[in-house]
This record gives sequence, C-alpha cells and structure tokens, in this order.
Amino acid sequence: MAQDGQTDPGRRTVLGMAGLGAAVLGAGGVTLGLPGTAGADSGKGRGGYRDLPVPTVVAHRGASGYRPEHTIGSYQLALDMGAHVIEQDLVPTKDGHLVCRHENDITGTTDVAAHPEFADRKATKSVDGVSLTGWFTEDFTLAELRTLRAKERIPGTRRQNTLYDGRWTIPTLEEVLRWAEREGRARGRRIWLHIETKHPTYFRGLGLGLEEPLARLLRKYGRHKKDAPNFLQSFEPSSMRRMAELVAAPRVVLLDAASSRPWDFVRANDPRTVADLIEPEGLEWIAGFAQGIGPTLNLIIPRDAAGRLGKPTTLVRDAHAQGLILHPYTMRNENTFLPADFRRGSDPAAYGDAFGALKVYFEQGIDGIFSDNPDTALLAAADFTRR
Repeated sequence: MAQDGQTDPGRRTVLGMAGLGAAVLGAGGVTLGLPGTAGADSGKGRGGYRDLPVPTVVAHRGASGYRPEHTIGSYQLALDMGAHVIEQDLVPTKDGHLVCRHENDITGTTDVAAHPEFADRKATKSVDGVSLTGWFTEDFTLAELRTLRAKERIPGTRRQNTLYDGRWTIPTLEEVLRWAEREGRARGRRIWLHIETKHPTYFRGLGLGLEEPLARLLRKYGRHKKDAPNFLQSFEPSSMRRMAELVAAPRVVLLDAASSRPWDFVRANDPRTVADLIEPEGLEWIAGFAQGIGPTLNLIIPRDAAGRLGKPTTLVRDAHAQGLILHPYTMRNENTFLPADFRRGSDPAAYGDAFGALKVYFEQGIDGIFSDNPDTALLAAADFTRR
C-alpha cells in the first residue's frame, strides 16, 4: 500500500487524566489507572465503543506480561491496573463449551503433559495449514479440562511469571462473563471485553462452530446489543460477518502480515491477501460488517531488515476515512518484542524503552493498542494525551 509520514491527530481524544495513580498492594503489585473522558466521534454519550478513552488500552490476554495468560488472575490484575478493555480468545471443548485459550493447542499453556491419564490424547493435527503436535481442547470435555492448571507460555522470557504456574484453571467464557458482571457491580461501571473467535473455519469443520454459542452467551448476559461493552474479533472476516447476523455488538477484523491470507479466504479460494484488505477498497468492504480493524503493528509502521522502524503507512488515515477504528497489536516491554530502535542492552528478556515505542505508535493516530503490560501502556497514554 502507499506510504507517507502523515498522522491523523484529529482522531486523538484527550483523556481527562490528571495522572495515573499507583498503589502497590502486597504481592499483587496493583497499579490503578484513572479512566479518561469519552471520545468525540458519533455515538458519544451512548455508552458504546466510541465513548472509550483514546488511546484505548486493551489488556492482551489479560495482564499477560505479569501472570500466565488467559487466567482469571491475569484478567483481574489487568482490571486492577486500570485497563480499559480485557481480551479473551475462544476455543471449544469436545462437548461444545467455549474456553479462554489463545490456541486450541494447550501443550505450552497448561500442565497437560504431566497428566499420565491424558498421554493417549497427544496428537498431530493440521490447524489452518500448520502441522502441530500436542494436546488440543477439542479432544477434552470441559470436566477433563478443569483438572488441568495454567502455566506461563514463554518461561524463558518471563521467568518471574512461572511463580504463578498451577495457581489458576482454564476459565470458560461464561465464567469470565460472570466475573465481569460481579466486578462491574462492585465498581459501578461496565467491564469491557475484547472477545476473539480462534480458528473458526477449522472448528466449524469439526462441528464445533464458535459463532452460535458465543451469540447465545452474549444474549444471556445482555452483551449482544450495539452499545454492548465488548468487541468481537477474528482473523477470519467470515466469522465477523456471521456475528453481524447474530448480534449487534461491535466487531473488529484482525489483520496479520500483508502477504498473508485469512484462512477462510484460503478455504474459499478467495485470492485476496491482507495487503488487499488494507487498501481503501478492502477497508470499505470491511466497514460493511465491522466497526474496526486490529492490524499487526508492522502494518502501521513497517520494520526494516534490522528490526528498526521505517516509514509509516497510510493505514490509519485510510481506515479512519471508512469510519473504522484501529486497535493494533501487540506492545510488550521486553527487548525481544520491541523495534530495534527501542531495545536497551543485550538481554532479550530485559525491558527496553517501551514508553518511547508507544509514543511513536500513538503519534500515528491509532485509537487504541493491545498490550501485555497494561500499566505501561496506560502511563504512556497519559503522557501522550497531556502534551
């Protein structure tokens, strides 16, 4: 796509933040972020997604920089830190329950390998064209999954998180919705979620479609309307088109590398790539059934061969021209994940200049960002909007 150095400052809404208060509460290390004021776009005052603070901080798999991802502990810490929205990824069990895991392969995120009773469940499968060997949620009933415990996914990078291995179970989406309702009543406000359907075409082929059971749960908890406090998201546009038929909650199409093709496109022999979808014509098509996009950060500012940031693209401007918001992914504090410009020292697991990187991305006019470290992103957002 075409590139230029322009930003879109008109999309930035100044947060009403005098600062982010911090209180360290024992082992929790909780940082409390004060919420900002509403956005200025259409829909303001209706309690919908346009009223979220901008930049919106989305806690990626919860506060996954500090706790094993997709656990109640990770979600709770993210909420206590002040994250505006908390993300869940959905995969099904053998008996059709929706559980929160980033992948259906649970080899690296649970202690399943330590359970001899499940040794015979280990399998090799092709998921979205990728061969994987391990244990998969679709081969377990919910009762069986409940016997497992969650653990840190990348212990080599986040050694401190292994302290919490075994503390939490795999939550169901319904458990998370109940948790959000309890927290909402206690805090006197709605708790926002960002819910992703994972590998929907693959699971539909197994008779475990995600969209219908998700819609039923959203309706059960009153989260199906246009102003519902949750986004729905998927890397497969057809999943969001289906959700648009089932519920009115806002929808986001996730976008991977420019050269990639969504798996539903592959299966449907649709030749379009992500590069096609981020052209004005592709964005106009997405705007016909979704309210936003979630591009990888490299689609906002590409990196060169050395990992340094290059020239910004026009994606922010082009998406906004179609009325779409942008929640790109994913900011993490560790050097190994940061652009080379912002790495500090030689330890890949050490923290780099995440604040500097966040400032550069915010300057592009994005509406929000996914972060494993929501406290860092909240402080960066406060700095940016106080300028």
